[in-house]
Amino acid sequence: MAQHTDHAAGHHDAAHHAHHPTAKTYIIVGGFLTLITILEVWAYYIPSFVASKAFVPSLLIMSAVKFATVVMFYMHLKYDHKIFRALFTGSFLVAATTLIGLLFLFGKLAIRLGLLT
Repeated sequence: MAQHTDHAAGHHDAAHHAHHPTAKTYIIVGGFLTLITILEVWAYYIPSFVASKAFVPSLLIMSAVKFATVVMFYMHLKYDHKIFRALFTGSFLVAATTLIGLLFLFGKLAIRLGLLT
């Protein structure tokens, strides 16, 4: 009976590992994250771009892409069950929406108090 259990556990492990990324995938993802980081730093050193209205949104978009990539690959969310993805994504959206709402709500208060110019 112990051999059957070991075989079943081994089969489960093989099936479990089949859905995880290979070393090549991690190298590609690491290169992609490095490229985005280089673009972020490069954007900071272009004075005309820093002064433009596109600077902050572009950095936020690049940061969001990096966040999503790390969550999908390094936290294995891409390979997890759909329920875990839904729980993470739903909770994240609630938190992000709350933070954005608070920024709008207290942003005007901070301007009135002279905390923001």
